[in-house]
Formats: sequence, structure tokens, C-alpha cells
Amino acid sequence: MIQFNYTNLFKAKDPQITEEELKDTANLIAKYLENIKAKDQGFYEIVNEDPSGILEYAAQVKGQFDDIVILGIGGSALGNICLRDTLTHPFKASPRLRIIDNVDPYLIEKLDETLNYDRTLFIVISKSGGTPETLAQYMYFKEKTASENFVFITGKEGFLRETGEKENIKTFSVPENVGGRFSVLTAVGLLPAALIGIDIKNLLKGGQEMARKFLSEEFNTNLSFQFAAIQYLLNQKGVNINVMMPYTNRLKTFADWYSQLLAESIGKDGKGITPVSALGTTDQHSQVQLYNEGPRDKMIIFLEVENHESEIKIPDSDVNHEKINFLKNVQFAHLINAEKRATEGAITDYGKANMTFKIDKVNEKNLGGLFMAFEGATAFLGEFFQIDAFNQPGVELGKKLTKKYLEN
Repeated sequence: MIQFNYTNLFKAKDPQITEEELKDTANLIAKYLENIKAKDQGFYEIVNEDPSGILEYAAQVKGQFDDIVILGIGGSALGNICLRDTLTHPFKASPRLRIIDNVDPYLIEKLDETLNYDRTLFIVISKSGGTPETLAQYMYFKEKTASENFVFITGKEGFLRETGEKENIKTFSVPENVGGRFSVLTAVGLLPAALIGIDIKNLLKGGQEMARKFLSEEFNTNLSFQFAAIQYLLNQKGVNINVMMPYTNRLKTFADWYSQLLAESIGKDGKGITPVSALGTTDQHSQVQLYNEGPRDKMIIFLEVENHESEIKIPDSDVNHEKINFLKNVQFAHLINAEKRATEGAITDYGKANMTFKIDKVNEKNLGGLFMAFEGATAFLGEFFQIDAFNQPGVELGKKLTKKYLEN
């Protein structure tokens, strides 16, 4: 269950937007949905596809590998990092999912030193089939092990597709109308998730439920539209920084995933919103001073978990002191949620924009819903800004210059 509460926007002293301004955007939903559908983007449709091929492969190789290594970058990596960190044990896992999302030579060399290649599966992910960083990683590791220890996830054309057919390497497809940063609920995320024991059917179920809300023309139902409208209206008042602050370590990398989605989708034509990742309670002691008493250019997006699925308590110590007595016998779950409410209250009192996405617990269904909610909001935000949320022309020059510098 996902709840979205933005009433603090209107409780603040001198609110930057009003409830009337927000509700006045409702007449744009139908138009913006029509525009998005006309772009033939499949991110909200792919959740209805049958995952049986992925599940069959995962069952076939179960128990064969100690390490699963993803070679990929950007949208090929960030969603998988989030899936792993959110839905698996933080300190032990079998098999281990390792994600190499850079060409840092130290990182690659040290991974090389730890792997038993006979017990390692490499998943190479590139929709274009020609991502230089990913191909560099693949070229390195292909010399270390047999082709049977590789799986490709790619588009219908390109180097990986050709190599997969030539060398009989198992290959899964990325739909042509789903961009990399929107691809976490395709094979890009579903295959690694299934291989490490994540329930991908429930992940998709959460995505399906939120996709239906995304396609609704009712303002009160369409959570994605509400969120996009708030972002846009605040941006017009000078709020151009989004701070995502989950109050659970399990969703910390969801904020990292959203950073790419927002920055690469909306940062165009001199427009955009800068994403910032924070973590409650950690960043109450490093960033909140700025958020409370700094400029009114930030919106804080809290992620709250109602049930942390742990009942551990702070012991009832025999030490009697006013500085610790209030902590005795308090559950850590109660403590972290109280700290969230306190931070939220302080930011509201300081007159700064904030809102909360609340889930009843961390599980596959809720994470799938969150992925879809934020993808849908990003699509709507592109319509508000009148830009194409699905391209990334500002990335291309860097790719061309990299090739030029390597060739010279």
C-alpha cells in the first residue's frame, strides 16, 4: 500500500503554492496522458508482460552460481542496485549480486581477484548493444571464462545481439520503446531479481496497480500526476532542487535510482530539477541544517515505512540519567519513525516544502508500485515543462568526445 501526503505544503508559513493552484491542474490530465501515449513509450505497459521465460531460466540455473555480476551502467545498473539493497539481506546473500557500474580499474581488478569463474554468471546489459563502458567490461571478463557463463540483455540490434546469436549466448530483450532509465521492470531488472530470489510476480503486480492509477483521468486517483504537478508548480516559484530522504536504509538506493530518472529526463532546454539523495536519520546530522535555515529552493520528499518488521528495543538500562531515560524500552522502529515526524515537523515550521510517500512495509509489491509511480510522474513532468522526457541529447557529446580522445 502506497500513500501520498502533501498537506504540509499548505501548512507552512507563507506557502509557496496553494491547494487551489494544485487542483487547477486537474484539467490537464487527459491532455497530458494523450500526449504521453502518442510518444509510444512502453514503460507503463511492460508490467503486463509474461515473466515466465525469465522465471524458467532462473529455475534452470538455480544453485549453479555463487556470484552474479552485472556489467552495465546508468539505467542498466541503478535499478538493480535498488532491487538488491531493498529486497535482500544487507549482510548475507546467496548468490551474491555484484554490480560493476563503472570502468574504475581498481574496482574491476579487485573483483577479478575474488571470483571463482566457474561459479560466476555475468549479465551484460546494454539496450543499444554498444555502450562503451559495458563493452569494455565485457571484453575484459570474456577472456576469463566460457561463453556459457554469460547472459545478454539488449535491444534487437547491435554488437551484443550479434554476438549472442553468433556464440549461442542466452539473450533477453529490452523493448524498443522502453528507455534504459525506465527499464527496471523489464528483463533488465527482472532477470537479476529472479536470480537472487526476489518475487518478480509481486514486483510486477505493484507496477500494474500503479500503472492503472497513472492512466486514470481522476486527479485524486492519479498519484503520479499529483506529484508531477507539485514539482512543476514549486519549480515555477524557484524550488529547483528535489531532496529524497527515505527513513530506512533499504530505500537509500531508490533515491539514487530516482536521481538518474529525474536528471536525465527533465534536464533539457535550460529547464530542470536537481536531485539530491539524503537518508534519515543519518542526514539529520549533516544536511537538515541547510534544509531548515537555508534558501527556499528545495522540496523534501520523505519516504516512510509504517512497519519495519523488527521489534528490537533499546534495553532498559540501569543507568538513570535524563539524557537517556526517554530512550529506555523504545523500539528502534518507533524511534526512527518519531525522528521522521520530528524532521518533517521542523521543516514545515521553517516554511519549507515537503511531502511524504508512505508504504506499509518494504516488499516487492510496494517497490514495484514506487518504481511505476515515479516513472509516471516523470512522464507527466515532461509534459508540464514541454520537453521530451524520454531522450537524452546532452549525453551524446560526451560519448563522442570519449571516442575521439581514445582514438587520438
